[in-house]
Amino acid sequence: HVDCPGHADYVKNMVTGAAQMDGAIIVVAATDGPMPQTREHILLARQVGVPALVVFMNKTDLVDDPELLDLVEMEVRELLSFYEFPGDDIPVVKGSALGALNGEPEWVDKIMELMDAVDNYIPIPPRLTEL
Repeated sequence: HVDCPGHADYVKNMVTGAAQMDGAIIVVAATDGPMPQTREHILLARQVGVPALVVFMNKTDLVDDPELLDLVEMEVRELLSFYEFPGDDIPVVKGSALGALNGEPEWVDKIMELMDAVDNYIPIPPRLTEL
């Protein structure tokens, strides 16, 4: 696990940790859409060879318009495709991290869906013990 917030001071840590990752979760706020650091994180993931990504669209509970959620998802998928990830195929899970932390069943279920997406979409590479 490597937390890679958008702050520029943490980019070095991200590059160091990302080089060892089998996959990553890109978190995008539904209220803001992809931000400049989203682009940076996807680019860095591509550059250091992170093979698979899953997207969590957070704060969907704060957006009343389903079309806006669809637009944010489309923007994220286009960004992923631009950096040569399979944008059309990458799982995008819509939820509320705060709602899940507060124990609201609807949002807890979305975190479980996110973990299922990680388990099913990010392949587990063979380890030295398995070779």
